[in-house]
Amino acid sequence: MVQRGHQARQAPGSKARRPRPPAIQVREVTKTYELGQIKVRALRRVSLQIDRGDFVAIMGSSGSGKSTLMNILGCLDIPSSGRYLIDGVDVRSLDEDDLSDLRNRKIGFVFQSFNLVARTSAIANVELPLAYAGVDRATLSGGQQQRVAVARAIVTNPTLILADEPTGNLDSHSTEDVLRIFAHLNEEGRTVVLITHEPDVAEQAKRVISLSDGEVVEDRRIAGVHDAPPVLHHLKSAHHPVDSTVAQAQAQS
Repeated sequence: MVQRGHQARQAPGSKARRPRPPAIQVREVTKTYELGQIKVRALRRVSLQIDRGDFVAIMGSSGSGKSTLMNILGCLDIPSSGRYLIDGVDVRSLDEDDLSDLRNRKIGFVFQSFNLVARTSAIANVELPLAYAGVDRATLSGGQQQRVAVARAIVTNPTLILADEPTGNLDSHSTEDVLRIFAHLNEEGRTVVLITHEPDVAEQAKRVISLSDGEVVEDRRIAGVHDAPPVLHHLKSAHHPVDSTVAQAQAQS
């Protein structure tokens, strides 16, 4: 009797599954701005990788390069040298139309200043039927405006959320609410990258990357990629439902 090997045979016409690439790969990225005859190097050969489903805080003081890095991660700027890959796609290979399409499909942006249209209702800022129907921006608190901004960011169901100082204009209670929303979005599988200069905010992420003078000076893991974000552990004793505006945005995405 001829024994068959235990190695599984690949079915004709089938293709072996390749592992999915990381959400973000930054390889030796440098960014230099020219101001007349002065050259300012905002990033200096930065390399990092962010896996799918991670929740990462990028910390640094003013001038550290964190906002420049955020602009590159969001495909709003390009490196002077080095490579940036999002979902395995090298952005250097994309023209402006392709970059715009990638931003719209894969990335949700949340900013410190909310970036809502002042005389437009929250519902128009996010798209029907995302709550606050007919409520003008002027009547919303900072925390409410930021929740609308988060809802708007996820309405297209992006896999990557980039938040630039999203709690910078909020009080402590609203900060806690917004961080909880990011944590729940992360638990659903979205990759979240948050820029902050506040250590207590950064500690609510699973990983903290610190920048200084355009270089990574610390990369610290707080929780595993697939673990619950620390902010949820800190608040587990109380019941905090997902904000209704964000919940409706998720239902529409």
